[in-house]
Amino acid sequence: MKPYFIVLKILLSEIMKINYEETPKFQRDFKKLLKKFKTLSEDLETAKRNAIEVRHIHDIDNQSVFLLPNFCSEEIKICKLKKFACKALKGRGSRTGIRVIYAFLAKIKKVVFIEIYFKGDKENEDYNRIREFFKFFKSR
Repeated sequence: MKPYFIVLKILLSEIMKINYEETPKFQRDFKKLLKKFKTLSEDLETAKRNAIEVRHIHDIDNQSVFLLPNFCSEEIKICKLKKFACKALKGRGSRTGIRVIYAFLAKIKKVVFIEIYFKGDKENEDYNRIREFFKFFKSR
């Protein structure tokens, strides 16, 4: 790749940066899981770069982010991150069983984390929590 293409790619990625936010319930879930999985903070940063930004900035579908169809509109897309590589769960690769539910606000390039859970503890996402967030956002 030519050097000026590399510089252009870096500049574009800086311009199209996503802002991240967490709900208080997500923070609580995260702290609880962090006690169990010590690498979770680092793993979430990696997931932001390698899954969320790849999907929403570069528009590349790497089969790790899935839309929750009942909770999507033009302004907001509720997504589930399934392929979350957690180093603390050695030998399981990206299919560790950790799931992250987040809202992507396309117009302002913002991600709001709603829920994080381990499938060994909880089978599915909390639809009431997602509905509550979706209603709150739509009322703003």
